[in-house]
Amino acid sequence: MVSTMSVGYDHVSLEELKKTGTRLGYTPEVLTEAAAELTVALLLATSCQLLEAVDEAKVSGWGSWKPLWMCGYGLTDSTMGILGLGCIGTAVAMHLKPFGVRKFLYINTAPQPKMAAAIPTEFVPLEEMARCSDFITVCCVLSPGSQSICNSSMFSQMKDTTIFSNRSRGSVVNQDDLYQALASGHIAAAGLDVMVPEPLPTDHPLFKFKNCVILPHITNATWSRVVKGCYRDPPTALCKGEILTENLIIYILF
Repeated sequence: MVSTMSVGYDHVSLEELKKTGTRLGYTPEVLTEAAAELTVALLLATSCQLLEAVDEAKVSGWGSWKPLWMCGYGLTDSTMGILGLGCIGTAVAMHLKPFGVRKFLYINTAPQPKMAAAIPTEFVPLEEMARCSDFITVCCVLSPGSQSICNSSMFSQMKDTTIFSNRSRGSVVNQDDLYQALASGHIAAAGLDVMVPEPLPTDHPLFKFKNCVILPHITNATWSRVVKGCYRDPPTALCKGEILTENLIIYILF
């Protein structure tokens, strides 16, 4: 058996495992809340220009009050587009509702009426979501259908005040197209927790943008997720300083 301590398993060659009859274990649903919280944090950091504001405070850029200085985009009364309404996408929407988001839109491989009704949110084509959303967050899995789905075609239909974020998989986004969208001012800002490759080289052109917040893939970085989510017996495993096979919660894919 091969086990991965993650929700996704696109980094594992399923075909090779099947050739040898090797079973694959993974940990679905462990990251739902951590991923949703990180998504909200990334949206806020990007839309409110938090990292840029911190830098300004550190380098004496904080001068006398200016009415338009560091103005960002608020979630209240906004339209939120969710690309992929699964467990994480639904949790993101639930976390965002208290912020006063006016309307939720989503796209998916198929309508999800039960999850959508709980929010509520409307199932729309990708083009409509791109045109109408003030914020777009990517929560889908990586598949042949989602590969580079966020590309120049989508970015060109977005408003120049739209905030884009991705914490699913880097390959869902065509990074060259995202760079052009930011460089041309066609979208307001982007927040990324995943990219291609990882780690992203420090000289990558996306790092040049103040309106592009880049995190080092920390979606799963919460103690509650590590301690409670991945161990059946947290004290035993942590005291021994090792991940014990019998303590891992493993779901068998095949």
